[in-house]
Amino acid sequence: MHFIYNLLVYVAWLHLRVVAIFHKKIGLFIKGRRKTFDIIENQISPEDEVIWMHVASLGEFEQGRPIIERLKKEYPENKILITFFSPSGYEVKKNTNLADVVCYLPIDTLKNARRFMSQVSPKLAIFIKYEIWPNFLKELHDSEVPAILVSAIFKKTQVYFKPYGNFMRKALNAFGHIFVQDEKSEELLKSIELKNVTITGDTRFDRVSQILERDNRNEIIHFFKQDKICFVAGSTWPEDEKILVESINTKKRQIKWIIAPHNIKVDHIEKLKKSITKKTALYSELSPTQIEIYDVIIVDNIGLLTEIYSYADLAYVGGGFSTGLHNTLEPAVFGIPVIIGPNYRGFKEAEDMVEKKGIHVIGNYVEFEQLLNTFLDQKPYSSLKNTGAINAAYVSENKGASVQIMAYIRTLL
Repeated sequence: MHFIYNLLVYVAWLHLRVVAIFHKKIGLFIKGRRKTFDIIENQISPEDEVIWMHVASLGEFEQGRPIIERLKKEYPENKILITFFSPSGYEVKKNTNLADVVCYLPIDTLKNARRFMSQVSPKLAIFIKYEIWPNFLKELHDSEVPAILVSAIFKKTQVYFKPYGNFMRKALNAFGHIFVQDEKSEELLKSIELKNVTITGDTRFDRVSQILERDNRNEIIHFFKQDKICFVAGSTWPEDEKILVESINTKKRQIKWIIAPHNIKVDHIEKLKKSITKKTALYSELSPTQIEIYDVIIVDNIGLLTEIYSYADLAYVGGGFSTGLHNTLEPAVFGIPVIIGPNYRGFKEAEDMVEKKGIHVIGNYVEFEQLLNTFLDQKPYSSLKNTGAINAAYVSENKGASVQIMAYIRTLL
């Protein structure tokens, strides 16, 4: 099976090199990996003691962030290496000050894994959530480097739990410990004789809870909102924006709307702005003076969404009509109701908050309007406050994963 896996990886790599000619994101995926070993050679010396964390993309980076922050504080003499699988994570975080070295993870071939281990010689490896790469894990195990899997979540449909999944089950055995998000994951792992498992929940709760402790003031949004109800729609896709724009254009209530699209390319932003009939401005063009005359702001900057959520009375999180739901914890931590599209299964925190009725699901414009009116008709907006309180309590109750994981890591370092 190992031979077949390596063959498939090699074939996939050849295929991606061809696709990269026509696809920009795949091009970044290929070109970035060609630089990995040079980056490591130039930035890591044989004398360095390296703690290595591997993440798939941006979401997994945020899951790993509370652990990295604690490691930097407690073990400043070590170098932190973060590897990414996806360009959407690497391109945003390649200059992060949380790590000493940031690069792509080479494709999972035995040759790459051996070279990587030879150059890096990590003293600890931390993998986040779904990242299971058999050749790298084999080399970690053979080199007796402790490895842990953090914020993992497993489903019965995954290959590890199939009769033909022995090869991937062996890869899981390379982890000295696996920290899972829920009881179902623990039970599944125990069903394949994995006992080194602890339920700690999701480290992202620790991450979003930190947002409350920082200064989230935004002068532009402060003057824009005034004393009006503020609706913030974050990480929206065209399918989400179609519903939002129809509501904005037809609603007579005095609401301040903020839309932060997932795609902030100029042509998309301009098209979105033209579709809105109310007074609309781009965030990048604004100053606090005269901002109150606008009804809608379109956020065309990166990195502002979390602080903008702090001004929201009600939030919409995009992706539930298209590629996959974005982060619902970021608005939830501020104690506000959240609205999402129908495709949220597989996102545990969203499933939980839907069940608790802190998140509400809509399937079309009519359902969105009905829900919005329900929230806004109950003055003094008691429904908004009560629903938001459910979300704030849920986040608070689920904090603490990184504390438990760090207690284990200290036994390894």
